[in-house]
Amino acid sequence: MKKIKNRKKFWNFAEAEEERVLYISGEIIDGEDEDEEDDDGEKIKSTADIFREELYSGKGNISVWINSPGGDMVTGAQIYNLIKDYKGKITVKIDGLAASAASVIAMAGDEVLMSPVSQLMIHNPFSCTIGDSNEMKRAADMLNEVKESIINAYELKTHLSRAKIARMMDDESWMNAYKAVNLGFADGILFSDDKQRMESTDEFMFSRESAISAVKNRVKKRIKNTEQEAKIPAEPLYKRLNLLCK
Repeated sequence: MKKIKNRKKFWNFAEAEEERVLYISGEIIDGEDEDEEDDDGEKIKSTADIFREELYSGKGNISVWINSPGGDMVTGAQIYNLIKDYKGKITVKIDGLAASAASVIAMAGDEVLMSPVSQLMIHNPFSCTIGDSNEMKRAADMLNEVKESIINAYELKTHLSRAKIARMMDDESWMNAYKAVNLGFADGILFSDDKQRMESTDEFMFSRESAISAVKNRVKKRIKNTEQEAKIPAEPLYKRLNLLCK
């Protein structure tokens, strides 16, 4: 039997002056194998067990820096739960990429901040299955349930509708920092005073909506005047206007 001394870790804890720092980098690997033993014949601890021990080896607030393409969803879910249950404040800082399972871990933060050059990506879970049609159906049902559990984490953070989140996952949605903030996946932007930027974005969206409304009202008024002069029934033109302005 092959014996392994240590698991490959995709995280690292460091001590800072005022808080603990956790770096999550690289692929989130499973690490679950009942047959693996160390040189003394003892079963090697799972990834989640090792992470739990290191997480609770200290106290205080933690900054979690994430740059990961994702990986195993079960391991990601375990780390999400452990971080979510931690008593200190968790500030997630995405400095590169938080994709797939890593994006789920990011949702565990009390506050989620993104670098202006970072990305967050969400998509449907996938797996490999071998077997007959019944096995394929079971795999599809399993993936649908996994998707629902992932949506739970996104919904809890963003308060978006489950239907909207599901569509975003279907489309494999990539979000830059400002889009992630606007949609609720993140709370702010690192290295900048993003409050003014967010306010200006909201103002732009309001002004755009107001402009569209003003144009529609102006066109409606002109159509009404034209109809009165030409004595044309109004309903077909209004229907046409609504169709054009949708």
